[in-house]
Amino acid sequence: MIRAARLAVAGVLALVLAACSAESVWDSDEAVARATYVAPGPSTVTLITSINTRNGSGAHSGLLIDGAQRLLFDPAGSWHNPGVPERNDVLFGMSPAYMDMYLAFQSNGVFEVRTQTVEVSPAVAQQLSQAVQSYGAVSQAYCSRSITEILSQTPGFTSIRPTFFPTNTMEQFAQIPGVREATIVGTTGDEDDASDAVLAAQLAGQ
Repeated sequence: MIRAARLAVAGVLALVLAACSAESVWDSDEAVARATYVAPGPSTVTLITSINTRNGSGAHSGLLIDGAQRLLFDPAGSWHNPGVPERNDVLFGMSPAYMDMYLAFQSNGVFEVRTQTVEVSPAVAQQLSQAVQSYGAVSQAYCSRSITEILSQTPGFTSIRPTFFPTNTMEQFAQIPGVREATIVGTTGDEDDASDAVLAAQLAGQ
């Protein structure tokens, strides 16, 4: 009886661990080097939040870091493009054209995107770049949790408390001094989810 109970517990734990696991993606050094993009201007950090306009709930969080090179930390994200190398949810080479595609994807249908940008020192941008690259692949529903965990340990962002909720992350980020906000409205009307169509169009254009 005890042995059966132990086996049952082991089975449940295996299922839980499987559900919490995330697929590791690791593109080559050559692909990453070819895709390097450096944005003009000072070092900045931008929180990207996708919001459901029907109920105001947060759908996704991403973190754009512009330092020595541009990195987009898109934890548990579903946007992919063959021209953009990825290493465990960190996307490289996100030029303005690719960023437009990404933001269109995140704001499609009933969604809109809120961007919040703050200027940081090159040292802080470098710390964040290293942190997102060493964090590892992120499981579903942990997008805001991973971002807030990283930010809470970063100078200038230590007031941010870890949370699972994108809108709470957005509200906390809004309290950072000097933050600049912008809103991107969805571009595909009232469709519930045009993600597949948007991605197909992106792939066809490459």
